[in-house]
Amino acid sequence: MTIAYWIFAALLAVFYLYAGGKKTVQSRERLQPMMGWVDTVPMPLVRVIGVLEILGAVGLVLPPLTGIAPVLAVAAAVGLVLIQVGGITVHLTRGEARLIGLNIALLASAGVTVWLATAWL
Repeated sequence: MTIAYWIFAALLAVFYLYAGGKKTVQSRERLQPMMGWVDTVPMPLVRVIGVLEILGAVGLVLPPLTGIAPVLAVAAAVGLVLIQVGGITVHLTRGEARLIGLNIALLASAGVTVWLATAWL
């Protein structure tokens, strides 16, 4: 179970560090081609989502790695699940049902990670 957790956590952490990093530093114009939804969301909210993704990625890795408050890994994974629920909601309200495949995969991966992270509880 530990090896499976680290595989899921590492993959999610890399993805969210990249995606969150882009959201925190790039302009709306640079994000638009990859994330069409940024045209309807205020940029401060896009930045907050990016910071939350980065914090989620760090929360998946650091607590279990250091042994300090490993329950935070569960909280981080739950947070990433909620981010994907929000992402799916945004796509569906914009009529972009065809674009939710990645969101569903990330939601499922984060859900599995929640379950695997309970090994530290």
